[in-house]
Amino acid sequence: MSRAMQIILLVLAVSGLILIRQFAGDIFYDPLIEFFKTDHSTQPLPELMTGKLLLHITIRYFFNTVLSFLVLWVIFKSRSILKLALFLYITLFLIFVIAFAVMLNTSEAGNHMALFYVRRFLIQPLFLLLLLPAFYFHKRS
Repeated sequence: MSRAMQIILLVLAVSGLILIRQFAGDIFYDPLIEFFKTDHSTQPLPELMTGKLLLHITIRYFFNTVLSFLVLWVIFKSRSILKLALFLYITLFLIFVIAFAVMLNTSEAGNHMALFYVRRFLIQPLFLLLLLPAFYFHKRS
């Protein structure tokens, strides 16, 4: 793959991640977006359709994962890195989505910060930001 094609794919993948973030409120069902923009420290969670919320968070996670894998492939071109990343993405998704579902059902008014951060790991490409330097240093050593 030529250097120009690598740059184009990288720009497209990163642009896709940015567009998902930019238009998340229009594309995905997530009433927590607006809730966490308010002073939520004393408020209970808004009315939610839990199943729909979990489905949309899963879809968003999937899109972020596909684009993240494209970034990892363009940068490292290694199947072993992609296999490890796949294992980590699936394992961490299962852990975080279960924790998120439990927190949705047990969260008390004013005690939402754990829910906020678990949700953030599910809807943002934070794993990519953690894995890029890890795989880079692993490859260099």
